[in-house]
Amino acid sequence: MLESVADIGCGGTLSTMDAVILSVGTELVTGECLDTNSAWISTRLTSYGVRVVRHVTIGDELDRLATSIRHALKASDLVIITGGLGPTEDDLSRHALASALDVDLKENVKALKQITDFFGRREWRMSDSNRRQALIPAGCGVIFNPRGTAPGILYESEAAGVSGGKMLVALPGVPAEMKVMFEAVVEPRLRETGRATASDRVQCFGIDESKLGEILADMMRRDRNPLVGTTASGAIISVRVMATGRSRDEAIRLLDADLAELERRIGDRVFARGDGSLQATVAGLLTKSGRTIATAESCTGGLLAKRLTDVAGSSEYFLRGFVTYSNESKVEELAVPCELIAEHGAVSEPVARAMAEGCRARAKSDYGVGITGIAGPGGGDTPDKPVGLVYVALSQAGGCEVRRFLTGEHLTREEVRDRTAKRAFNFLRLDLLKSLGS
Repeated sequence: MLESVADIGCGGTLSTMDAVILSVGTELVTGECLDTNSAWISTRLTSYGVRVVRHVTIGDELDRLATSIRHALKASDLVIITGGLGPTEDDLSRHALASALDVDLKENVKALKQITDFFGRREWRMSDSNRRQALIPAGCGVIFNPRGTAPGILYESEAAGVSGGKMLVALPGVPAEMKVMFEAVVEPRLRETGRATASDRVQCFGIDESKLGEILADMMRRDRNPLVGTTASGAIISVRVMATGRSRDEAIRLLDADLAELERRIGDRVFARGDGSLQATVAGLLTKSGRTIATAESCTGGLLAKRLTDVAGSSEYFLRGFVTYSNESKVEELAVPCELIAEHGAVSEPVARAMAEGCRARAKSDYGVGITGIAGPGGGDTPDKPVGLVYVALSQAGGCEVRRFLTGEHLTREEVRDRTAKRAFNFLRLDLLKSLGS
């Protein structure tokens, strides 16, 4: 049975700490600027075991912003606001926060000194509008800004500190200013909560996300520690795990137990931990086995060879790559019989087999991979051979195996090529695992 926090003997359950991030600015809502602050803050909060439950982007509208702040304070233990602290009329975060807390804005002597000192050190004239940045909601603290004119605002409820009550931090939207202030004020408070986290991921190929979700349903409960979630991109599914404990050792113990369980359940569809790629995994297996490879590609146009040689040390196992796009090149470079192409077509199992065997013979390699298919958007002229149809052949001394794939007409040409290269790598990876007895 998998452990939960309540079962690990750590002196009680670690309570969940939730956070909401509010990004303020009409330029964010309209798409003129990209909100990179939320992603950065989320990553930092997650590393401390804080669960970010919501990202909200709001334009420069006082009532909407005040309402969003109220909702965020009800829904979470920690609220981070970025943006809206500038000197112009549309910088409304301080006004919205005062409204949400039902307090007055007052000119803060400490905040005003920060601003005037900033201009004084640079011998710049301070505009009257900058004085507006010294307005702080009553009962809130001031966060020093070493890189700009906008002081931050800190609100803590009576049960002060993130571990006991509510905390809200309003920071400038300028990333360089926001980051240094977050590190100075928020992170020390998070370190005081007695939490440690450890995270990693496993990378999977050859299974769809819905099926994986069924296999991992009990491990993906939101009330569970470690937290387990999936992300799909380009046919690769990352299963991420984040464990929280009262010490780093405890968090790592929980993490390792979950990673081992994931690999047991998912089996050989897991190809790497961390950020490893299929090609890097295949490269490692080729090196370990001492085997060599040559490739013959049509629709992928050399993508397989390119990715193999992206990995340092590929000269140990990669002997030669052929890009035989035309029928003539298949005949001339790989000795594919022209009669075979005439009878079955260039996109066919027999031609893929002949390509794999031909490149292996020419290169004198242990493996030969042949790829032929229809990447689109044109070329899928018959129901038998639609766009996205691909044949991948793997030749070795024991014989040649060919697999037929339909990647789907909805994919772009680049996506068809990408998926085909990944399927070829996975085909080879599984054979190498079998030969190595893994």
